[in-house]
Amino acid sequence: MVIKDAKLETVCGVTSKLPQNEGVEIAFAGKSNVGKSSLINGLLNRKSLARTSSQPGKTQTINFYKINGEFYFVDLPGYGYAKVSVAERNKWGGMIENYLHTSKKLARVFLLIDIRHEPSANDKMMYDWILHHGFTPVIIATKLDKIKRSQVQKNLKVIRTTLEMAQEDLIFPYSALSKQGREEILDYIETVTCSTSPR
Repeated sequence: MVIKDAKLETVCGVTSKLPQNEGVEIAFAGKSNVGKSSLINGLLNRKSLARTSSQPGKTQTINFYKINGEFYFVDLPGYGYAKVSVAERNKWGGMIENYLHTSKKLARVFLLIDIRHEPSANDKMMYDWILHHGFTPVIIATKLDKIKRSQVQKNLKVIRTTLEMAQEDLIFPYSALSKQGREEILDYIETVTCSTSPR
């Protein structure tokens, strides 16, 4: 897949009504410091379309990026950041749940997991939550460049085991630094956006 055009089209806060988009939506979920904005920028080959920050938890909205004038990347608020109040975390959780429950165009949910660490309780909760809403999460194991090549398969197995993934469920290792995994992820997204059965 070649990304020719990408723009931020809609930003939804807590009280915003979700857009009624015509194109297929691909959502990205993950902890606040897992590299979600870096992944989106990397996939789009942009430096700063999706906002990155040294302060985890900055994304407090649901951001809809229109890609090639045809489909959408949906950046969901990061979860699990300890310095954010419980009320704030609950508010973001409600936004994510409302989106997963009501979007009629959502075709896939990518869940980002830091490949260096065993998935947290919040990661497992989000994984199960996505399953509950009728989607099988596709895992993107971020920060690939932070570990040795010899550790990759072992760490991927830990992620699979902790999340209780089925053998056929997909996991893509990804490095924001080298862009390793980018083409594989984009090729997969292309198959999803061209599919007539979104889930």
